[in-house]
Amino acid sequence: MTASIAHLVAGHWRDGHGEQVRSVNPTRPSEVVAEGNSATGSDVDDAVAAAAEALKGWVATPIHARGAVLAAAAAIVDLHAEQWGLELALEEGKTRLEGVGEVRRAAQILRYYAAEGDRPSGEIFASPRAGEQILVTRKPVGVIGVITPFNFPIAIPAWKVAPALVYGNTVVWKPASSVPLLAIRLAQALTQAGLPPGVLNLVVGDAAVGDALVGHDGVAAITFTGSTGVGRRIAAAAAARGVPVQTEMGGKNAAVVLDDADFDLAVEQVMLGAFRSTGQKCTATSRLILTDGIADKFIATLVQRAEALVVGDPTDDRTQMGPVIAGSAQSSIIAGVDTAKAQGASVLAGGGGYGDGPLSQGYFVAPTIVELTGAADIWAQELFGPVLAVRRARDAEAAFELANDSEFGLSAAVFTQDITRVMQAMECIDVGVLHVNSESAGADPHVPFGGAKKSGLGPKEQGAAAREFFTHTTTVYLRGGAPGGDIGSRAPAGDIGSRAAGA
Repeated sequence: MTASIAHLVAGHWRDGHGEQVRSVNPTRPSEVVAEGNSATGSDVDDAVAAAAEALKGWVATPIHARGAVLAAAAAIVDLHAEQWGLELALEEGKTRLEGVGEVRRAAQILRYYAAEGDRPSGEIFASPRAGEQILVTRKPVGVIGVITPFNFPIAIPAWKVAPALVYGNTVVWKPASSVPLLAIRLAQALTQAGLPPGVLNLVVGDAAVGDALVGHDGVAAITFTGSTGVGRRIAAAAAARGVPVQTEMGGKNAAVVLDDADFDLAVEQVMLGAFRSTGQKCTATSRLILTDGIADKFIATLVQRAEALVVGDPTDDRTQMGPVIAGSAQSSIIAGVDTAKAQGASVLAGGGGYGDGPLSQGYFVAPTIVELTGAADIWAQELFGPVLAVRRARDAEAAFELANDSEFGLSAAVFTQDITRVMQAMECIDVGVLHVNSESAGADPHVPFGGAKKSGLGPKEQGAAAREFFTHTTTVYLRGGAPGGDIGSRAPAGDIGSRAAGA
């Protein structure tokens, strides 16, 4: 049954005023998962106005009450995990089990931020002046524009929307138009949990809707996850308006396997990093660097495992890897592999789509492994699919150098049993997230997430780091009057404890 796409504005679900938008099942693109009319610029105007109107009341709501709404929403999300996980598999293409896991992760994120009222909310500093304390307090930024990608249609929105709301901001959220259903489900959970009208607004549409949100004068800050090109354009537009931006963009994440690695563990984790979620993760393992002593055996085993992966309908629990999100993604990935072959790469497994059978009807790409002996575009460009590029290195130092050979710096993984090499990797590899003896993908809600170099702009996401983006500080110089109004007891203005002139 096809679901209806609606937009949440000022607490009411309504039809959009734009052209028809639909999401399809990437396993069988003839099946429509959800459809309706797109939002327009006027819908964005209404959503921003609703968020602005709701802001004062939401800021005045105690943080524990705001957290209670998130906790209630988490319970609703958990209750529907099986159903929504299946819908996620139908709409996005990751396996049903991964979909259920993602829905439960969204609930976990909501619960984490629901408890924010029990954590420290500011700081107190000593003052050099008698009778005074210096407090650093935090206030919400205002109306937040949230733009989220297709690949984690409920978890990534949760880790943006939840901290934005608990810190007292209101939100206008534009999800990827290819995955509107899970966005609607999360918004339904929050409204059902008691979120006041206008505090969260949802508008579904294409890039024009995102542009209208980014350029809107009523939006005080923008948080974005998606492609590097779009992220840089959003950052430039935000800078032109003088508003803060938080972008999590591309990754070309390396796994380094040294000769002394636990072989079976490393093979398992590299497989998961490269091919789970069909490689459609910002933190997916897309580059593999092997030192010479382990390379031949590792490649042979990896190819065997890749060829044995069960690719198919993600709603079948026997399936280990589903399709990519769209036909355009499929074509782009296959073209990237073809370019690598033309540039001298050897295709060891996969390399394209499926010419016949049920898989030929969907947006499937075979698990692909290519080996490089020199420079190739595939080493630098993010294909965002189940493609792993492999290179060999003579030793650990050369391997770490290859790991850094990227403009991106989101995540990396190192496999070794030598603590000295681990410490060397921590020092040398410039990334935002480093895994030791585990896959390059993965994030937890209580610790910072984000990249180095050109993988991100602005403060990190999740954990206490989220507070740096969704709030601003006010430094309060707190001083009382003299007891009984005796002004003679106050320190003279020129004493040693007075503030520096011109500060």
